[in-house]
Amino acid sequence: MKSIGVSHGAATIINAMATGKGAAFGIGLETKAVVELNDSGEFTARIRSHPKESTKLIEISARKVIEHFGLNYGARIETESDIPIARGLKSSSTAANSVVLATANALLNSGNKIQFDDQLLINLGVDAAVEAGVTITGAFDDASASYFGGFVVTDNEKRKILRAGEMESSLKVLLFVPKKKTYTAEIDKERTKILSKEIEIAWDEALKGNLYTAMTLNGILYSAIFRQDSEIALSAISAGAIAAGLSGKGPAVVALTREDSGRIKDAWKEFKGDIIETTINNEKARILG
Repeated sequence: MKSIGVSHGAATIINAMATGKGAAFGIGLETKAVVELNDSGEFTARIRSHPKESTKLIEISARKVIEHFGLNYGARIETESDIPIARGLKSSSTAANSVVLATANALLNSGNKIQFDDQLLINLGVDAAVEAGVTITGAFDDASASYFGGFVVTDNEKRKILRAGEMESSLKVLLFVPKKKTYTAEIDKERTKILSKEIEIAWDEALKGNLYTAMTLNGILYSAIFRQDSEIALSAISAGAIAAGLSGKGPAVVALTREDSGRIKDAWKEFKGDIIETTINNEKARILG
């Protein structure tokens, strides 16, 4: 039995690495996963859009779902995505979400009497990400924003959503994506604690609903921690963005604007990297067909 799951990408409001508390919001980029069950007990995978990248995460994601229900299947998994990998744009969370959703649906359609809900699927994806070593915090905030859309403010350690809602759907989302990739394994975990008190203040602002202020503060703080160029975000603010900052561990920078995006694009031309314009996503992950 074959099933296709789709989950959207997300961007950072508050990076949870320093405090275990985070916030994120959904964006229009997406990952599609095709999961086909078989009786081999083996898992094979391919990332069509990035064939040289490791398939460990998506294989573990499918296996976690099947093991959770005590079933004995193998699976062939194939994903395709327009989300740049290892740039801080939640490609891992989105891939895990789309695979666990497709796998659960394939099991259901194969006649298995199973029950699952959104929270279970998100947690299985987070567990897979931890086992695969693609996250430090478990990325519950990223996974939740990717799965549900809109924004979430979370306690990642307790895996609880403390505040959630829709983002302004008319906002334009601009992504500055440098060529360099940054993998989680390269991050100095101890360095993330340097500004933990200040990041906690930014997270408090997000919890109060001051998402744009929180996002900009977070971006400046983590740019310093990760030695990333804060000028990219600041130039976006100067060009009319209502918020801008580093997304995740970077190096991608995200800017939000209500105005014509041309000014921000022009400001970013002095930096080396690609510019992607996308939309806010307020829609939940879904099954195709």
